Amino acid sequence: MRALRFLPLAVADALAVYGLVALGGQRSWWMFALLLAGTVAVNAIYLSKRAVPAKYLAPGIVLLLIYQVYVVLYTGYAAFTNYGDGHNATKSDAVAAILAASEVKTGESRPIRVVEKDGELGFQSGPGWRALPYAEIVARQAEIVKLRVPAEGGVLKTADGVTAALYRPTLTYSGDTFTDTAGTVYRDDGRGAFTSAGGRSLSPGWKVFVGAENFTSVLTNAEIRGPFLGVLVWTFVFAALSVALSFGFGLVLALILDGYRVYRSLLVFPYAFPAFMAALLWQGLLNTDHGFVNEVLLGGATVPWLSDPWLARLSVLAVNVWIGFPYMFLICTGALQAVPRQLAEAAQVDGAGPWRVLASVRLPLLLASTAPALVATFAFNFNNFNVIYMLTGGGPRDAGAPIDVGSTDLLISLVYKLAFGGSSRDYGLACAVSILIFAVIAAVSLAGFRRARRLEAAA
Repeated sequence: MRALRFLPLAVADALAVYGLVALGGQRSWWMFALLLAGTVAVNAIYLSKRAVPAKYLAPGIVLLLIYQVYVVLYTGYAAFTNYGDGHNATKSDAVAAILAASEVKTGESRPIRVVEKDGELGFQSGPGWRALPYAEIVARQAEIVKLRVPAEGGVLKTADGVTAALYRPTLTYSGDTFTDTAGTVYRDDGRGAFTSAGGRSLSPGWKVFVGAENFTSVLTNAEIRGPFLGVLVWTFVFAALSVALSFGFGLVLALILDGYRVYRSLLVFPYAFPAFMAALLWQGLLNTDHGFVNEVLLGGATVPWLSDPWLARLSVLAVNVWIGFPYMFLICTGALQAVPRQLAEAAQVDGAGPWRVLASVRLPLLLASTAPALVATFAFNFNNFNVIYMLTGGGPRDAGAPIDVGSTDLLISLVYKLAFGGSSRDYGLACAVSILIFAVIAAVSLAGFRRARRLEAAA
């Protein structure tokens, strides 16, 4: 039974060894060193009889390093590179890909036999070479398609393992330059691509450090600046109105339903329902052609709730408030119950009416206790990807914008589209915008918490 205690450690060590072998093959030596140091540290902790606190802290620290620290550091690194479609590999990989893409078929396909000798594949049979049967050709299809056999100043390639054709390159690589058959020379332009004097670049390129270019292009590139500023303004409006309306509805209902436990319990249901499922449900309810709102509530109207830019903004705001106000209702209910009744009674004795007691006594104390929650809610709504993506997908799309951006896109959904949407993925630019989002939220949160401290001091 004691041996079973070491089974998780043995599994972790086996995975670590597998990772070390893979990283060694890829020559990622800094990651190799980090994984090796981490593995040694974990073994030292769990094989020691004294490091009891560390045994409980180690799993959390490891997960923190992997899923938080590494992600943040890699995002920061990628933000200063041209990482994206066409620039996602090393220079040597780009050279090999360009040469492979430049190969042009120059002859008719002819029958061949795929053969093997000592694990090496080829097309020519001879002593010691074994012809592969059809079943093995099918099983090793990916490996066979990549095979290139030099012949007649070019290479023989096959697409089916049965016939092959002669391909000759239209580009030659020498002295870190490419030259095509017309004599045009393509040189390393220092920006991760081979470019001719006329400005034409070969694809693919490779990943290089570009400094603060991604950050400056957000404000200087005309194709990005306009859409980015529009999304930035809408993000602030969406987050601020979501917090203000949710807090307002929550506070009013907390005041009205004080003492009505059944009604208070019913109001929790929207908050208990998963937000992404609620957004999908509302997407169906607001459908223009057969949604419940148009068909039943509006008597068959065709209001474009999700396809008109301004109605779409109104819709996502309303749905977000519907999802978020129960949380504010709970916060306000708890905060109001925590206000000492003696203070309200003392104000009433001094002649203050109900509205005066609310405005001068209960509301200041309520704001002092709920201010941190309001700041946190603003930060959450600033990055509220679920509601936007599930309800409108950021749309309707702005046809006049040169990039894929819609009327309801927040900064976080814009980042998603830059990184994973459209035909051109720009991970470096997406990482740069992510850092800008962090800076904005950090500044707003700092100002909010300072204001919260002043409210606490005043209360």
